[in-house]
Amino acid sequence: MSPEQPWSLHPQLARDTIEIGDLPLVRVLLMNDAGYPWLILVPRRAGATEIIDLDETDQEILMREIALLARVLKDVTACDKLNVAAIGNVVPQLHVHVVARRRDDALWPRPVWGAAPARPYAPDDRDRLVDAIRSEVAFG
Repeated sequence: MSPEQPWSLHPQLARDTIEIGDLPLVRVLLMNDAGYPWLILVPRRAGATEIIDLDETDQEILMREIALLARVLKDVTACDKLNVAAIGNVVPQLHVHVVARRRDDALWPRPVWGAAPARPYAPDDRDRLVDAIRSEVAFG
């Protein structure tokens, strides 16, 4: 039996995001796209590509953490709708998108995935959003 590979963040996720913090299961990232407040939750489990790759306990924890962060994102952004998805067609590492959408955003009602180039956050705007999320969630 070979030892399990340690968990690490996929390089594309590392390039495209800002780290916010860790919950018991997921690393919470902010997609660096000022057009849409967009969290990415990555379970820290090596080799996981699908939710079904997690054991039942981790699946339950994932759902609780998705719900917690979705509530927080909705509260801090006052969005009209949340889009939640685990797609993974480009980045195979299991990750869950939680995107705050507004009826007046540039792509409403279409999906945001791959639809337009990302517009990076201005540092002050990024820091305000990250601080608002961190003030609502006890990260480890």
